[in-house]
Amino acid sequence: MVRQFYILFLGFIIFSCSKDNGSGYQEPYIPGSDDEPEVIVPLSDEEMMDLTQKETFKYFWDFANTNSGAAKERYHPNNPTLNQNVVTSGGTGFGLMSIIVAVERGFITREQGVSRLSKILTFLENADRFHGAWSHWIDGNSGHTIPFSTKDDGGDLVETAFLVQGLICVKEYLKNGTDTEKSLAEKADELWKGVEWNWYTQNQETLYWHWSPNHGFDINLKLAGYNEVLITYILAAASPDYSITKTTYEKGWAGSGNIVSSSSQYGFPLVLKHAGGSNLGGPLFFSHYSFLGLNPKNLTDQYGNYWNLAVNHTKINRQYCIINPQNYIDYGEDCWGLTASYSRNADGSIGYSAHSPSNDKGVVSPTAAISSIPYTPNESLKVMHYMYQNKEKLLGPAGFYDAFSPHHNFWVAEAYLAIDQGPQIVMIENHRTGLLWNLFMENEDIKKGLDKLGFNY
Repeated sequence: MVRQFYILFLGFIIFSCSKDNGSGYQEPYIPGSDDEPEVIVPLSDEEMMDLTQKETFKYFWDFANTNSGAAKERYHPNNPTLNQNVVTSGGTGFGLMSIIVAVERGFITREQGVSRLSKILTFLENADRFHGAWSHWIDGNSGHTIPFSTKDDGGDLVETAFLVQGLICVKEYLKNGTDTEKSLAEKADELWKGVEWNWYTQNQETLYWHWSPNHGFDINLKLAGYNEVLITYILAAASPDYSITKTTYEKGWAGSGNIVSSSSQYGFPLVLKHAGGSNLGGPLFFSHYSFLGLNPKNLTDQYGNYWNLAVNHTKINRQYCIINPQNYIDYGEDCWGLTASYSRNADGSIGYSAHSPSNDKGVVSPTAAISSIPYTPNESLKVMHYMYQNKEKLLGPAGFYDAFSPHHNFWVAEAYLAIDQGPQIVMIENHRTGLLWNLFMENEDIKKGLDKLGFNY
C-alpha cells in the first residue's frame, strides 16, 4: 500500500512539474534535466587577485596597438577594429606600469617585457610633442596627434602626467639591469625630463591643462581642486629643468588653502573639497590615477592626510551604494563602486558618464572597487568575488567588462577602456607588494619635488 501511494505521489509530482511545450502536451519533468545555472566554485582571495591581474593585463598585451605597442583608447571585442589606431597617452602610462607587474608576476618573460617597453618608448620618442607634453590621443601608426576635441589638438598636461608616472617607474625598474635595460631606463628618464611643465602656467601661479599650436591656451582650464590632477603638480615640481614654484601649487591646486574641507559623510571626513562640489565625493578615479605611483600612505602636507582622504573617499562611495537611496537592484556590500566609465543611456545603448553618488545611474564600474583595493581590501574583494560569480556575463577577453547594471536586466557594457583597466592591475599590485609605489617613491627627482612642495612621506 505504501509502495502504491509512493508511485501515485511520484506521478503527481512528475505531472505537476512537467513543461508545456505550447501544444497542450506536457513533457515529463526529469530531475536534473533543466538548464540549471552553473555552480561556480569560489576562488580564494589570492586566486581572485591573480585572475583579475592576469586577465586584465591582456588589454595591454594582446590588444595593444599593433604598430606602437602602446595602449589603445578602447577595445570593443564585438567590433575589434573600432579606433584601432587611437593610442591614449595616459592609458599608455598605466600600460607601462602594468608591463612591469606582468614581468614580476610571470605573465610574460623579462625579455618580452623589455622588448615591448622599448617599442613603446621609441614610439613616444618620435610622436608629436608640444613643449614636451604629449597629446591625449596619438595615431599609433604615424605618431601624429588625433584631436580629442575641437581645440584639444595639442599638449595635454594631465594625460602627460599619467604617462610620465609610468616612465619614471620604468626608469627605476630597469636602471640597474643589463646594458639594454640601462639604456632603456635612460631613455625613459630623458623623455619625462623633456616636459616643459612651467610653460603650462602661462606665467601665472597655476597649471593649465592644454596648449595647442593652433589655439594656444584657448581652453584655459586650470588644474585646481581635488580630482585626478595632484600628480601633475608633483611631477612639475620634481622636474629638474622646467620646475614650478611652491606658490604655484599652493595658489593653483590648493586655492590658497580653500581646498580644505570640514565636511563629513556617514562619519567619514572628506578631508579636501572634491572638484564638482559634492560632499559625497567625486568619481573614485579621483583617488586612483594620482596614486598609481605616488604612495598615499603617510603622505601629508599642510592641507591634509592623503591616505585618510583616499580611504574615506572610497568608504563614502561604498556606503552610499549600501544605503542605495534610488533602490537599484543588487547595490550593496558586494556590488558597489561609482566612477567614470562606459554607461547605459536611457534607451539602453552604450554611452559614457562620470558616475558618482551625485550622478548615479544604477551603473557599477568594476574598476571603481577593484582599483580601491589598497584602501578597502576586504570590501573590494567582496565585489571581485561577486563579479566572478557572474563571470558568464561580466568576464570578457581582457578582464571584467567596463560597466554593468543589475537594475536594468543585468545590462553589460561589453567594452574596455585603457584608463579603467590599468589601475586595476597596478593597484592590486600595490596592495599586494607595493611594487609601483616603491619604484616611483625611490626616484630622487620625485623626492626633491615632494620636499619642495612641503610634503611628508
